[in-house]
Amino acid sequence: MTRAGDSMKDELATIIQLLEQDQRYRLDAYRFVREALQYAQEILRMPGKSESSSGRQHLTGQQLCEAIRIFATDQYGYMAKLVLNSWGVFGTSDFGEIVYNLIRIKEMRKSKSDKRSDFDNVYDFDDAFKPVFEINHE
Repeated sequence: MTRAGDSMKDELATIIQLLEQDQRYRLDAYRFVREALQYAQEILRMPGKSESSSGRQHLTGQQLCEAIRIFATDQYGYMAKLVLNSWGVFGTSDFGEIVYNLIRIKEMRKSKSDKRSDFDNVYDFDDAFKPVFEINHE
């Protein structure tokens, strides 16, 4: 998945229209997924297929889900699952719905090989966002 679109004003109007049409997810969820894509490309430098026109790497649905998991944990720590749930996101399939909504309004792009099902059951939220506590005996 790659980021598209330039005009912030047009983007906001389009997103508002999307939120009116599909009320499952909060605006924060859409922003977060776009930020996670940027995080994956710029910070994690995740490998993907190169897009010749933009020079950016194209991520698969599974790669984007993993980047979202890392980004959510980085941003929200032990609260990541709770934050995502508060936005209407309960599993990786929801990331797929969000991404494909963004593709539909031309805020993201997909390759010919991308499928909506690439986001299904990538990981279990309970396992992926389970707090890990370590006791240091020093």
